[in-house]
Amino acid sequence: METLTSVLAIVAGAGAVLIIGARLLASRAGSAADVGAHLVAARSQLTLAVSGVAMLGSLYFSESAHFVPCRLCWLQRIAMYPIALIALIALIRRDRGARWYIVPLASIGALISTYHYLIEWGVLNDSESCALFGPSCSAVWFREFGFVTMAFGALAGFVAIIVLNTVSFDSVSDPKENS
Repeated sequence: METLTSVLAIVAGAGAVLIIGARLLASRAGSAADVGAHLVAARSQLTLAVSGVAMLGSLYFSESAHFVPCRLCWLQRIAMYPIALIALIALIRRDRGARWYIVPLASIGALISTYHYLIEWGVLNDSESCALFGPSCSAVWFREFGFVTMAFGALAGFVAIIVLNTVSFDSVSDPKENS
């Protein structure tokens, strides 16, 4: 399961990079604009998929694999779980304005995940407050491919959600029209 969730985290991060790259190239390459526009058109479904998989993955690791979440893991869950619920409601109601609620939650989650990831790598010191709530925030339950941890997976999910819900291709002109 660690390998599967690690691959999904890499896919989420790569998807965010793909969308940003498509947006940067959109005015020069019609195919990049098309790819980006299709991904962004499915923003509700993709946001629900990313947040839902992140939520289910965190529940699997704590409830089935018995990884005890640290304090920062709990804070990341507090940011991610509502995103899944909001994304589901937005998809059902076809609410394009849900991103105004989703992006702030994902941004807070991304900051917490970044902080947690830096603690895992020893770049920042773990505070003593983590030990009061369970395992140390510097404890790494698994590290796949040399860099993917649960904090990285959450960060990749939050970044993908932010990119999906902020990047737009509406103002991109067709490069063929400029010729």
